[in-house]
Amino acid sequence: MLDNLNSWEFIGLLLLALLIFGEKLPKVIQDGMRMLRNLRAMATNATGDLSRELGTDIRIEDLNPKAFVRKHLLSEEDEAALRNPLTGLYQDLRNEVDGVKRSAQETRTSISAMTSTTPSPEVAATPAAPAPRVHNFDDAT
Repeated sequence: MLDNLNSWEFIGLLLLALLIFGEKLPKVIQDGMRMLRNLRAMATNATGDLSRELGTDIRIEDLNPKAFVRKHLLSEEDEAALRNPLTGLYQDLRNEVDGVKRSAQETRTSISAMTSTTPSPEVAATPAAPAPRVHNFDDAT
């Protein structure tokens, strides 16, 4: 928890705590530790009660709603059934993307085949299209 504090910052925090709480600092530390122990005991009791009510082993990490549903309410078949439509959709999308890639590659090869041939004299004699005009406007106008 205090990994990102260097020694000078830690000493500064201790001095600040000593100035604020003075002689009561040991009592404040004791009260803080007692409160932390009570919170841990409450969390342990709550998970024990929940495990007893549901009839399964529950840890604090399992209280994440996604993990809880996945572990305790869904069987492997249910989870596979939920993932199946998404898997099919992903596979369809992958096939479409592969088709677009193939079309782009075919277009690229046909364009490179067309440009690699020498142009006919009529195509070479036609004038190129004029460059588009660029309009510059001042901020003052």
